[in-house]
Amino acid sequence: MAIPLKYNLRSLLVRKVSTGMTILGVSLVVTVFLLVMSLAEGVRKTFHTSVSPLNLMVMRVGAQSDVQSFVEKEKYESIRTLPGVARDEQGQPLVSPEVVTLINLPRRDGKKTNVIVRGVEPVAFKLRPSIPIIEGRMYRDGTNEAIVSRRTRERFASTNVGDTIQSGSQKWVVVGIFDAAGSPYDSEIWADLHNVQGQAHRSNGYSIVRVRVSDSDARDQFVAAVKGNQQIKMEAKTEAAFYEEQMGTAKPIQFLAYFVGILMAIGASFGAMNTMYAQVSARIREVATLRALGFPRRSILLSFMLEALALGLLGGMVGAILATLVVSFILTAPTGTQNFNTFAEILFNFQLSPSLILSGMIFAVAIGLFGGFFPAARAARLKIINPLREA
Repeated sequence: MAIPLKYNLRSLLVRKVSTGMTILGVSLVVTVFLLVMSLAEGVRKTFHTSVSPLNLMVMRVGAQSDVQSFVEKEKYESIRTLPGVARDEQGQPLVSPEVVTLINLPRRDGKKTNVIVRGVEPVAFKLRPSIPIIEGRMYRDGTNEAIVSRRTRERFASTNVGDTIQSGSQKWVVVGIFDAAGSPYDSEIWADLHNVQGQAHRSNGYSIVRVRVSDSDARDQFVAAVKGNQQIKMEAKTEAAFYEEQMGTAKPIQFLAYFVGILMAIGASFGAMNTMYAQVSARIREVATLRALGFPRRSILLSFMLEALALGLLGGMVGAILATLVVSFILTAPTGTQNFNTFAEILFNFQLSPSLILSGMIFAVAIGLFGGFFPAARAARLKIINPLREA
């Protein structure tokens, strides 16, 4: 015979203070857990936004980023002629030579960090998703004009249209702001390829060559051609593989989220456990009465576990709501973390996905069940004689 659920509901409502404190404790743990995890989710989404299965990166063997790579001009010319390369409407190969250089810029909070300046030719825009200019205009080829991503403009000083970006002897005039839709390019400044080559003193080659192939068969053919060509001696990898390597940036954040979450969960579990123990002590006569009415020990155990589950669920719901409000209305500005492959800052926004919210709810339920199990077991083992005599 099971104890009616309305008994558990009335019990939670009657003990408003202890119920509220337990829900608050669980909700705070879930809120912090979701906020830290949304950092890692923001990095993950940034690196996977612009991935195309038909784009390949040709770079130095062993290089983990375009900052660490170098492709000589002669090898670039050979890459253009390899089989599998797609062509545009004019019959030109969709091959984009690119140069990246790091400059040190002050953020709006006064601290300095590295930012990537990417030198590209017009073909680079054909190999990427639409990157619209949302303010100002496109830079002119052959000049030291540059366009800055929306996120970079929001995070770094002197990056508005009309400003001059200067780092050492390198200098660019901002003429436009572009929106890269949350992709890795939202952390960059773009300028004319030859201008960046000249200012970075890399006129004899490029950092990386980005290639568009016609289909999956052509992709495999191109990768094999690069690997088998002893004159090129380069490595071709898909964009998915390339950005998966960059995801190492999110690993420390994910570890931090789980570490902090586990520590706080332990504290919240013991808090819930103390609350449930206090409720068991205050309800000895109730438990004895239920036993006297014929309810078995397993029903007592299940009843108290249901209360703990309800507390966990309510705490998880409140925590998810709090985290959603914080991400939606407070943590709206782009933030950044160091990309240890490029030594530049990767910009991203907090991203609270439905799967993360579900994981927070599961986390809260686990806290409630763990915190409620031992008090529930104690309630189920209580002897009924003494409490009934005292009544």
